[in-house]
Amino acid sequence: MPTGEPGALHETRNFPGAPVQSLAMLSYALRRIAGFVPTLLVVITASFFVMRLAPGGPFDQEQALPPAVRANLERLYGLDEPLTLQYAHYLRALVHGDFGPSLRQRDFTVGDLIAQGLPLSATLGIAALLLALLVGIPAGIVAALRRGRPADYCLNAFAALALALPSFVTGPLLALVFGLYLRWLPVGGWQPGA
Repeated sequence: MPTGEPGALHETRNFPGAPVQSLAMLSYALRRIAGFVPTLLVVITASFFVMRLAPGGPFDQEQALPPAVRANLERLYGLDEPLTLQYAHYLRALVHGDFGPSLRQRDFTVGDLIAQGLPLSATLGIAALLLALLVGIPAGIVAALRRGRPADYCLNAFAALALALPSFVTGPLLALVFGLYLRWLPVGGWQPGA
């Protein structure tokens, strides 16, 4: 395409053959990725200090623990150290993927529980992504080809409705239709290969 035409891709001086739009997009993507790190650090820092400065603690119960037991628990979890040192330990543990022990399931670490549920979550996530792509792309193509016609309006209305309804409404409705009425999918539980 000659460079004088509208919409022409202009080449850069440093990279002959590379369109300006490609480099602009790469630059934008790198800036967004670089901006993610400080944002993540702010969220981690805020969550740490809000949890530490909130009234109460992880060992508060209806019946107070004896002071010696409470002191032992605080020493075990490092809560007797200065707040800045706790924060440094917290950051180091996060970098190493150590999320600490589970307070609900005493025999497991949080990492163990994540590793146990990750394969199922990944399977469900990939299945949902594939279903969304297999339905969404053809629906988008049909809506684009039939622009301004009833098919376009119906697909756009359905998409707007799907976005507007919260998942706690659509989830049970989909389970009711596809699980109970049509019996295409299980309503609950997980059976590999089902």
